[in-house]
Amino acid sequence: MADSTTTLRGPVLAVDIGATFTKSCAVAEDGQLLGDVTRVLTPFPCWPSTLIEMVSRVINESGLSRAAVGFPGDMVEGRVVEPGNLSRAGGITTPIDPDIERAWTNFDLEGGLQSRCGALVKVVNDATLAAYGYADGHGRELVLTLGTGLGISLVVDGEWRKIRDVGAARYRDVGTYDEVFGEPSRAADMGTWRVRLQDAISGFVREFSADLVHVGGGNARYVRAHDVAEVGCDVVFNDNEGTLRGAARLFATR
Repeated sequence: MADSTTTLRGPVLAVDIGATFTKSCAVAEDGQLLGDVTRVLTPFPCWPSTLIEMVSRVINESGLSRAAVGFPGDMVEGRVVEPGNLSRAGGITTPIDPDIERAWTNFDLEGGLQSRCGALVKVVNDATLAAYGYADGHGRELVLTLGTGLGISLVVDGEWRKIRDVGAARYRDVGTYDEVFGEPSRAADMGTWRVRLQDAISGFVREFSADLVHVGGGNARYVRAHDVAEVGCDVVFNDNEGTLRGAARLFATR
């Protein structure tokens, strides 16, 4: 196998691991999706070995030479710092399982997948992969992904910057960001979800001195312009495929 991204060309397989579904699609070098997006249920309980088996099968069956994987938890150089909702034994509505959480902490997911795949594999946080797909390269762009949980990422003048992962952090005294802004909370009380979302985004804009906010992910469709009219900067609404489109750019910039 080639050991450098510069020696491999052609489409990239994008894999977006979510706490409900895992999506995949071939992506051209210009970021265009090639064909239909495939969705499979993310397995629970989601031990590292379980996820590696499922994702490596998806990568190997694609026949592509490169794969970019977005993981819904905090990552550093392919290792899991905090697994987010994947540590919940039965999915988003169940408690965190401490044994699963310990198994994921500091786990080399990129290395584990690379050892099972015939493609060159890179793994980053899913919001980071979305940032590569959404950001236009000007100023301080904050990317938020709304889905089963909440992800954020920051791009400054076209360069991704490491910031804190908020999924497991507390939002005021209500719950974690994943719990407060994830799908179960939205489905239970849309009005409260929208009010809290504007408050949270306003806080992120101040914290990260954002010039522009990109809102994407499956639940971006439930946010209206007036919901975020007072966050302190312009807000751009994106489709749900930015994480997939970011796959090719990830290889171009790393």
